[in-house]
Amino acid sequence: MRGQKRQRPPGVGSAEILAMAWSALQAYRLRTVLTMLGVVIGIASVILVTAVGQGVQAATERQIQNLGTNLLQIQAGPPQVRGISQGAGNASTLTLEDAEAVATQAPSVTRVAPYLTRRRQVTYGTQNTLTPVNGVDDNFWSVRQFQVASGRVFTPMELDTAQSLVVLGATVARDLFGNDSPLGQRVRIQGALYEVIGVMAPKGSTDGFDLDDQVFIPLKSMAGRIVGQNALQGVALSGFWVQVPSAEEMEAAQFQITNLLRIRHNIYPPQPDDFRINNQGDIISAFTAITGLLTVMVGAIAAVSLVVGGIGIANIMLVSVVERTREIGIRKAVGATGAAILQQFLTEAVLVSLAGGAIGLALGVGLAWGAAQMLQIPLVLAPWAIGAALLLSAGVGLVAGVAPAQHAARLDPIVALRSE
Repeated sequence: MRGQKRQRPPGVGSAEILAMAWSALQAYRLRTVLTMLGVVIGIASVILVTAVGQGVQAATERQIQNLGTNLLQIQAGPPQVRGISQGAGNASTLTLEDAEAVATQAPSVTRVAPYLTRRRQVTYGTQNTLTPVNGVDDNFWSVRQFQVASGRVFTPMELDTAQSLVVLGATVARDLFGNDSPLGQRVRIQGALYEVIGVMAPKGSTDGFDLDDQVFIPLKSMAGRIVGQNALQGVALSGFWVQVPSAEEMEAAQFQITNLLRIRHNIYPPQPDDFRINNQGDIISAFTAITGLLTVMVGAIAAVSLVVGGIGIANIMLVSVVERTREIGIRKAVGATGAAILQQFLTEAVLVSLAGGAIGLALGVGLAWGAAQMLQIPLVLAPWAIGAALLLSAGVGLVAGVAPAQHAARLDPIVALRSE
């Protein structure tokens, strides 16, 4: 009749379509779970890989920064014996005078901390450990950012008079004294007794080297009693650390130090340098770039499982269309439009992928936390990775559901009603 309001075809409203899609997914729970499994694995893999990659990057940057910021390390050598390199730090090519010249003549240098290192047996009672023994001066602590946990470090007078004093790293203190305080005790190094006056706060490890597994004595004591005066002039060094005011001046400082040492050592092209310069900033930048590329690469590989999950959704949705052909025919016979059918099947696909994305996100965060605890790295959950994972899961469902939804929407109702 003209005066009557025409009824809206069933199944057109968004809420109704959402409710019907949810009911359909609940009716086939096992199929729904298997469909979303690929998305769950894909999203969890992406979250886990990015979290572990960024956690490793953050941990390594922190370890490198433990060595000190804005630092250059100048090492002696390497010497050549019958054409075989003996390793940096073992030659007698750098002296204390070189370090003093760099401190006074290089404009971009703030502080210089010379050091002389040898591995020696350190003994207390029946306990002993083979550890690096470092001769240092009073600049070492601030340049390398070492903090004292208990006791103190050397005074300028003790350094000048080469007193038999030692400061222990945390690992050495634990190995030799256990839970007892080592302060005031005497340890033996190469036949001589050294009084323990301090223990350093733990700094962790860098590149497999335990920064707490070492001890420190005055530089002059190291040169005179442990190593001996092994340079023709003055005290030979394993190397020295150079502190620069800012990262922007690192290159200038490196250029100045290189030219100054070449002049002092009478090195002219094409002669090779008899020293090495390691730039901490370059190490951090290089490692950050490498770990970033590895994280992206492995993340991309993990994202392939999302594609597999999308193919699984498409296949299951196509099977669902075939199984529900009669249902589609009935709905079309009572007035449902092709657009409504299309929306329902697309909604089902997106719901499956979003549910899988949410489960995968929770699983990925849990696995990332477990990996962080096991690997002893920070838990880093990048917001962009979480957002990208959820968008990918919705996108996968939408793309995977298009073909099955279009197939369902195009079914002829008469043909659909005749199907078994």
